[in-house]
Amino acid sequence: MLQRVVRSTIIDAPIERVWAVLRDFNSHDHWHNVVDSSRIEGEERSDQVGCIRSFSLKDGNRIREQLLTLDDHQHKSTYCIVDATVPLIRYVATITLKPVTDGNRTFWHWESTFGTPPGRERELSNMVSQGVYEAGFENLRRHLAVGGDLLVPGSSHMAMPRALPVHSRRIVVAQYGGAEQLVPQDGEAPAPGPGELRIRQRAIGVNYIDVYLRKGWIPQMLAPYGTPGMEAAGTVIDVGEGVHGFMPGDRVAYIGPLPGGYCSVRSVPAAWVVQLPPAVEDASAASMLLKGITADYLLRDLGHVRPGTRLLVHAAAGGVGLLLCGWARSLGARVIGTVSSEEKARTAREHGCEQVIVTRDYRFADGVLRQWPEGAEVIVDGLGEAARQENFVALARCGHWISLGQATGALQPISTDWLAQKSATFSRPVAFDYVATPALMAERAQRLWAVLADGSVKAPPIERWSLDAAARAHERLESRATIGALVLVA
Repeated sequence: MLQRVVRSTIIDAPIERVWAVLRDFNSHDHWHNVVDSSRIEGEERSDQVGCIRSFSLKDGNRIREQLLTLDDHQHKSTYCIVDATVPLIRYVATITLKPVTDGNRTFWHWESTFGTPPGRERELSNMVSQGVYEAGFENLRRHLAVGGDLLVPGSSHMAMPRALPVHSRRIVVAQYGGAEQLVPQDGEAPAPGPGELRIRQRAIGVNYIDVYLRKGWIPQMLAPYGTPGMEAAGTVIDVGEGVHGFMPGDRVAYIGPLPGGYCSVRSVPAAWVVQLPPAVEDASAASMLLKGITADYLLRDLGHVRPGTRLLVHAAAGGVGLLLCGWARSLGARVIGTVSSEEKARTAREHGCEQVIVTRDYRFADGVLRQWPEGAEVIVDGLGEAARQENFVALARCGHWISLGQATGALQPISTDWLAQKSATFSRPVAFDYVATPALMAERAQRLWAVLADGSVKAPPIERWSLDAAARAHERLESRATIGALVLVA
């Protein structure tokens, strides 16, 4: 008859720190005081399913165990005893971790089944439950409390984080082209270098620049088999040398000028990263940080929006459009938006559009001029070439035309003589130049969180897709059927 031993506890540390230790099948000689020494046979990785660890206990017993499963998404692993001098027969154990939101702690569940020789049931059950599991809980608590997971093995002082291998699922662009070129791959996320954070990503923002990269429109930014994605949110796993202001377990979000965000774990420069307020969920942060910062500099730095400003926003029911319309109205601006369906028009009105023009053929100038005979003082254009002439007709004298994207194709060069007919100005901003320092990033992010918190700007709806379904998310984005923002959930 098989024995079953079950023990659970709460560890006062974030799940990423606990999991980073436990997923390393060869780490127990660094934190569990019953283990003397341990090695992985055959020079395999310590997170390779099927690998065997051979270790000795301090009481002289020897055990060989095999890793059967390892699931980074569920924070779960299973292993069994292959052979041992301890008479635990058909021993199979499972470790499962769950996050505890109160205080960012970790629930650890450890259970096993095994047979024993007749008459030794209680002895061996107590050995496993007390000597292995309960002792292991306390040992790991002490290990984490003194920063043992951040020590170089064999060192007695705090040093560079120990480079534990961390599995990462990522999406690559197999070759430039359609959404079907987005292919999932398994790999490892490197340890953070100097000035970097390694982040367990929970949600990844999907933006139109990701489509441009997939199509090869900006080849200098992303080569084939590169990973797209410019923003994400999650939890810090560990930090590199010279990083200040961030600790393992911190909830963070980032935007960066280099792609690579479509993955479950990533190391990024700390300068890209901001702390998340408790009220902002990961999916909300990943869907809004880049878009919200974009809205901030469009309104504040380029549009100089004030009460009465006449603002025309294309794709007004998209992620940027909804934030931009709502924020502009909160500043007293008058806003006309263009959308492609009546459903989107309703959403745009709910988020601040005074008037909405429904068009699928990019004809809108007459509608704008009927409302505003003088034209729009500021145009935010994410459409590109197909809307070129209509934008110029709709633009007011001395107006400012901001080219934010090119969903219909790249704009042909804009002639200064053409703009001079209306004394108009034109700009093509890049968001990352407006957050070139950590101080600027933090300042703009704080303004975004503030207007969302006080209710003056309404968060856009979020459409969620799994990381492996990135191709489907791109198809949705390009179909013009989406309302609000899209995120990938890792």
